Amino acid sequence: MEEQTTVKSYENGEIKQNVAGKYDFNEQINMQRVRNKAEKLKSELLEQLKKDVDETFKDLLSDVDHLDGQVGNGLSSFTSINKRDLFEIDHIKTIYHMFAAILIVFSLNTLVYDLIDTGTLNLNFELISSGLGKLPKVMYLWVLMMGSTLVVVYPGFYYWATNRTPGSFRLLDWGALCIYVIYQITFLVWPVIYVYDNALPAGSAVIITTEQLRLMMKTHAFVRENITRVLGYKKSDDKKCDTLCPDFSKYLYFLFAPTLVYRDNYPRTATIRWNYVVSNFGQTIACLFYTYYIFERFCVPVFRNFNHEHVTPKKLLLSAFGCMMPGTLVLFIAFFAILHSWLNAFAEMLRFGDRLFYSDWWNSTSFSNYYRTWNIVVHDWLYTYIYKDCYKLLGSRNRTVAMTLVFLISAIFHEYVLIVSFNFFYPVLFVMFMGAGFAFMFLNKGVSRGWNVFLWVSLFIGNGLLMCLYSMEWYARQNCPITNDNFLDYVIPRSWFCGN
Repeated sequence: MEEQTTVKSYENGEIKQNVAGKYDFNEQINMQRVRNKAEKLKSELLEQLKKDVDETFKDLLSDVDHLDGQVGNGLSSFTSINKRDLFEIDHIKTIYHMFAAILIVFSLNTLVYDLIDTGTLNLNFELISSGLGKLPKVMYLWVLMMGSTLVVVYPGFYYWATNRTPGSFRLLDWGALCIYVIYQITFLVWPVIYVYDNALPAGSAVIITTEQLRLMMKTHAFVRENITRVLGYKKSDDKKCDTLCPDFSKYLYFLFAPTLVYRDNYPRTATIRWNYVVSNFGQTIACLFYTYYIFERFCVPVFRNFNHEHVTPKKLLLSAFGCMMPGTLVLFIAFFAILHSWLNAFAEMLRFGDRLFYSDWWNSTSFSNYYRTWNIVVHDWLYTYIYKDCYKLLGSRNRTVAMTLVFLISAIFHEYVLIVSFNFFYPVLFVMFMGAGFAFMFLNKGVSRGWNVFLWVSLFIGNGLLMCLYSMEWYARQNCPITNDNFLDYVIPRSWFCGN
């Protein structure tokens, strides 16, 4: 009997039989295994390539965002200063008008309530005046902080840059490093002592701590950007030694510019629109009153008579849900007042052209995107000076460690502002930031609208808990007696043991 022969042709990974006969199943299985391995290798290579390209483009875009557009020897003028002027979009304008209407309703609500309840108009705004008290002392400390940044940081860096000997680290370099570390530590501790010694109220303490952190971040940015230029200088280089340190005018401009990433030059606009400046400062003041009405109507009446009866699961649950809406409103107002109105006002006065202070974070479908777009000013600093340096030191295999360090530093200093301002240690924000906030980073990163709903639900719950728990502790310390008149009272929540 004549043997049958099988001729196989391979097209697109498929085995075709041209002559009648039996398949060589072993060969078919082996080919499928090879194909599977090739597909797996392809996907791994593409994934690694995607990560590398994303990292490269992040670095590139971070630099491009701050490049100074130069034409010849002069700076180019920017007519379109916003990469995305979101509040010029009709739909966003409508939301803006809705919030303005809510502010008017809040104002009328307060006026009518005062007239009916007391028969008089209460226009003393005690919550604002008490929260922002002792402003002369605040201004005095701010001038001292700004003065030290001007007369210590720049002259010290200039002296080191122009007097060091090119080459490896020497005694002058180590001495300069020690002085820099001591200065930053002193700058961190000294304002805190001043705040406590002068018993500054919460609002005034927030101003001091946020300005303190802003100046510390700017100092680090200036030193970090220019230190590589100095350390990389060689005697054989054409440039002169006195050009290693930027001009003082550039440093001074950077201290007031609405950015935390240092560049020698920034994009500049041709003119200053003073009506735009006044409008943004007016919006900031309106946001202050907006916040006042929210606390006066939703927070103070609920918690000002706090006692041990409030510390029950039922009361806690009701208070937390009652705080979700006002807590999220405060988030919106803080975002609009600081990241839009305040920064745009200073950008306009300084003709600062790069005004991408935030992006459309409200459309985010993942917490990772929310963190990147909510506050681009701080995100750029953390990415440029913390994440990238940790990434280079630890290597590409430890990207998660670098990201964890970024979150840890951010969480610590967010909580630091609250600790100094409230004058008690109650790390609710830190726990939520490093707990659920960090864990949510690793959730699905798809584009489904359901993930956007999940993000918003999480924000509502988180802000409600923050407002509820911090308000309870604040009023517990006003109404409940001190049980331990020592350091333990500072770190142990009094709301847990009030009345016991």
